[in-house]
Amino acid sequence: MSELTFEDVTVRFGSGRRAMTAVDRVHLTVPSGAVVGLVGESGSGKSTLARAAVGLTPVAGGRILLDGRPLPRRGRRPLQLVFQDPYSSLDPRMTIGSSIAEAIPRGAVAGAAGRRDEVARLLELVDLSADRAACHPAELSGGQRQRVALARALAGRPDVVIADEITSALDVSIQGTVLNLVRDLHRSLGLSMLFITHDLAVVRYVSDYIAVMYLGRIVEYGPAASVLADPQHPYTRELLAAARRPGGATAAAAFPDVPPPQVADAEPADPHHPPAGCRFHPRCPVGPLVHADRAVCRDAAPTGEGRRHRAACHFASSATGQPDASGSGRTSHPAGRPGAATPGGPPTDRLS
Repeated sequence: MSELTFEDVTVRFGSGRRAMTAVDRVHLTVPSGAVVGLVGESGSGKSTLARAAVGLTPVAGGRILLDGRPLPRRGRRPLQLVFQDPYSSLDPRMTIGSSIAEAIPRGAVAGAAGRRDEVARLLELVDLSADRAACHPAELSGGQRQRVALARALAGRPDVVIADEITSALDVSIQGTVLNLVRDLHRSLGLSMLFITHDLAVVRYVSDYIAVMYLGRIVEYGPAASVLADPQHPYTRELLAAARRPGGATAAAAFPDVPPPQVADAEPADPHHPPAGCRFHPRCPVGPLVHADRAVCRDAAPTGEGRRHRAACHFASSATGQPDASGSGRTSHPAGRPGAATPGGPPTDRLS
């Protein structure tokens, strides 16, 4: 088990006037042995952050640390990424057994027989029969291919697993099986995991901590129970409101203080030219869009601290958007660092 830390990480694409900052000075900690759920809408920078962690996308600024040290550039890769589409991440011409065996570090097992035994063990670990090793990806279902992708990631003996939308391409009937498997693997192996998704029901089920990302920045972070029970950022509250009322219900239905016309007519910000101050203010139901006296949201970026957990909002102390009595609402991280609060673990029941 290891702790993964993103320290003021920035990722940019392009140059000059066409440049876009996809991840902007992100600080995020995945505590040792914990699952951090990273949520946000498409284009918020979640997958870019994941690709930067495993070296697939260059970092323009900041550092990515494992147990306080820079990631090694050679030898065993301590981070493994499981992609959204398992079919595209597996070579269609290779058997399942060959794909998994390819990821086993040199010297981890002895000889061809040892590799075959290790492949069989890994397949059984993800609830697949060992005889599936002779199959090709096209012979398996989507859920089975995703299990193979998990087995291949575990073959590398990682310290941290990053799962990027691994259930979004699966049928609903299969998603629960894969999520149960993820929880079982976390419990049995003690893995540290960054679990990326846009589905709050999923993140509620698997995560110890939740981080919410918007336009390249983390806008809220804390223990799962705290974030879900007392969301302090208006963007998080809108995500939760949409999840509670599928089928097009608005945030105003869950939070009566939100006037729907201003919010409904607001256009999302251009990621190439993000707004100054709080990036959510052009569509915020408790910001200057609705309350003209809250110009601070346009002028100053929030501190990223909150009453119970980190929340990058000037008015994050309550669901009604009232300012904290202390003014800024700043508090120190529990136990002196992000992610050190008492875990708000997911429910113990299983998905069916």
